[in-house]
Amino acid sequence: MPGLQTFALTLAVAGGARFEDPARSGWSHFLEHLVFKGAGAMSARDIVERIEGEGGTINAATGYERTSFEVRAPASCLALAVEVVADLVRRPTLDPAEIAREKDVVAQEIAEAFDTPDDHVFEMAQGRAFAGQSLGRPILGTVESLAPVDAAGLRDWAERLYSPDRMVLAVSGAVAETELLRLAEAAFGDAAPRPATSASPARFDGGAATLSRRIEQANLVFQLPAADAHDPILPAQRLFVEVLGGGMASRLFQSAREERGLAYSIDAYGETYEDAGVLGVYAGAAAERAEELAALCAAEISALAEHGPTDAELSRAKAVLAAGLFMADESPAARAGRLAAQTLIYGAPIPTPSAEARLRAASAAEVAGAGRRLLVPGRAAAAVLGPRRAAPAGQAFVAMLFAAT
Repeated sequence: MPGLQTFALTLAVAGGARFEDPARSGWSHFLEHLVFKGAGAMSARDIVERIEGEGGTINAATGYERTSFEVRAPASCLALAVEVVADLVRRPTLDPAEIAREKDVVAQEIAEAFDTPDDHVFEMAQGRAFAGQSLGRPILGTVESLAPVDAAGLRDWAERLYSPDRMVLAVSGAVAETELLRLAEAAFGDAAPRPATSASPARFDGGAATLSRRIEQANLVFQLPAADAHDPILPAQRLFVEVLGGGMASRLFQSAREERGLAYSIDAYGETYEDAGVLGVYAGAAAERAEELAALCAAEISALAEHGPTDAELSRAKAVLAAGLFMADESPAARAGRLAAQTLIYGAPIPTPSAEARLRAASAAEVAGAGRRLLVPGRAAAAVLGPRRAAPAGQAFVAMLFAAT
């Protein structure tokens, strides 16, 4: 349809799995499922048909610290999109029959995650990194923690989680600001803040977890304590991650795959939370080479932290991350999601040129310094899922990483 104008809407809530106690583990994700089973005067079919009938899409996601509802649609659907997402978070039906059915659906989702090695190994590592904390529990919860869910308990949780003072509505694309403000006021203006559960301070503990299975490949995840979302060292740390394992030119890809053939898949990543962070490495390898790969990962992290990146590596990392910022700006959905998340975390969006300037300003010495901050003796999490002979890889990573400290 030539000339069609579209928008992307994100309603982000400062609430998710991190705000749950052990008895309510998985309830935030379960609630996100349930609101789509009926809200306001809409049935489950009505919710999707109203949006899709206009050519749009609707989805949602639950994380540790945020729950997001997203709509992408033609510009003429803005009022409908705001109305639907407002009903989802403000007027969910929470029908007992739907709750019972959805327990079976989520139980299948939990089983699927367990049966997917390169998903489950991340849960294992997270559980060691933040042992005994909400950040260390699966976002999906467990069959046991979801068993007590009923309409009254879930409504109480919805009132705690979906409080209007913890929400941001962001829209990007073909939208007029005055119209959006009018619609937001009509949909949310009479909503009153509700008591909310606070998240406990995060504490990175670390440790090793192994799970032996009769599969062909060993799945490895190594994690280190990293900067939180408010730490000024974060731009330098992101550059460290990019140089270490951000792409095909990264150190880990070149050394582990191209030079030594130890892994088909390997990359580094960073996760930031309000008061904690994680630098991680994921790799898939033949079981008999898992220990060798673990030792190589530790050696590359140590070397980059000690000596920093080369000029060429730093230039490449800055170019890749800066380009990623501007390419994301070309997607209305990415822009809306980023605006909402940054407003929840920082109180206001961060302009892309400002984010780029912070990346460009980081020196090689600052990148090395960000790496050295990762190396707290004994504080590493490792998870190995695969054939039994791969099990020692987690301890090999920790031993090699801290051998000189």
